[in-house]
Amino acid sequence: MGDFVASVPASPGEGRSPHVDAEVEETTVEFAARDGYPLVGTLVGSLASAWTIGLFACGGGIPAQRYRHFLRGLASFGLPMFVFDYRGIGQSRPPGTLRGLRARAEDWAEFDCGGALDWLSAHFPYATLVGVTHSFGSMILTATPGAERLAAIAMIGPHTGYWGDYRPMYRAPMTLMWHVCMPIATSVCGYFPGRRLRLGDDLPKGFALQWAGRLTPGFRDRPHSRGAALMRQRLRLSSPLLVVAIRGDAFATPEGIDRVLRGMPEARVSRWNVDVRAAQKRRLGHFGFFRRACRDTLWSELLARILPLAEEQRATSRRS
Repeated sequence: MGDFVASVPASPGEGRSPHVDAEVEETTVEFAARDGYPLVGTLVGSLASAWTIGLFACGGGIPAQRYRHFLRGLASFGLPMFVFDYRGIGQSRPPGTLRGLRARAEDWAEFDCGGALDWLSAHFPYATLVGVTHSFGSMILTATPGAERLAAIAMIGPHTGYWGDYRPMYRAPMTLMWHVCMPIATSVCGYFPGRRLRLGDDLPKGFALQWAGRLTPGFRDRPHSRGAALMRQRLRLSSPLLVVAIRGDAFATPEGIDRVLRGMPEARVSRWNVDVRAAQKRRLGHFGFFRRACRDTLWSELLARILPLAEEQRATSRRS
C-alpha cells in the first residue's frame, strides 16, 4: 500500500468538452488510512515538478467522481489535486454490502483524511499543500490531526449539517428525509440505501445515524470522546481560510457558515461572496460551483484567491 498502482490517462473523448483540458492525467493510488483501512484516491494533473499540491475533501458521503471535472480544471490551471473516497464511499467502498461497516465522521477525519495527508507529505515532502473542501468536507478536513500542515484551506459552501441553518423552505423536507426516513431505513438495512431510494449514494450506518441525529446546533460529544478531541483540533487551527459563500445556497447559508467558523477562532478568514448574477450563471445552489461552465470564471478566481494565501503562509513559516 502507498505506491502508485495504475496510471489512468483520460481516454480519448472521455469527459471532453470545450471547458476541460483533455490532456490532464489521472493516476489511481491505493493507500492506507491511519488505522490501516485500504482507501483509493486519484492524483489529478502532473506532479513531476509541482511545488504546490491540493488535497480535496469531498462533501460527506459524496463520491470523488462527482467532482472530477472541477479537479481536472484546477489541474489544467496548474494546481495538481489529490482526491480520495472516504471508507464506504465510491472507490473505497468494500465489495458487496455496506452492512457491518463501521464508519463514522471521526473515522473519515482522523483516519481517512489523515492518511491522505500523510501520503501526500511522504511522497511530496517539499511541496506546499493546500486544502480544498466542499460542504461537510470542511468539518472533516479541519478536524483532521495534522491539518495545520496545510498552508491554506478553501472551503466551498461549508456547513455543519444542522437543519436549523438551512433556508426556511428546505427545513421541513430535509428534516423529513434526513431525520425521519434516514434513521428508519438505516436501522432496517444496516446502512442507508441512498441509491435504492434515489437519495444520493449509500452511506455506512455509523455516519448515517450521526447525520440523522444532528438535531441541535452544537455537537454533543462527551468531553473525552474522539469527537470532542477532533473538535479541539479545529479550535487550534490557525491556517488561512478562504470561505466561498454562494448566494442562494440552501444549506451553506450565512448562518451555517458562521457556525462552521465559530469552531475555528484562531483561523485567519477571508470571505468570497459569489454573486450568481455577477458570474452570469444560472442559480448555482449547493453544487453549481462545480459545473464545467464555471471553469474560466469561478474556478480560475478560486486559485487566484487561495494560492497567494498559501504563498504568504509559506513565507511566514520560513521566516519564523
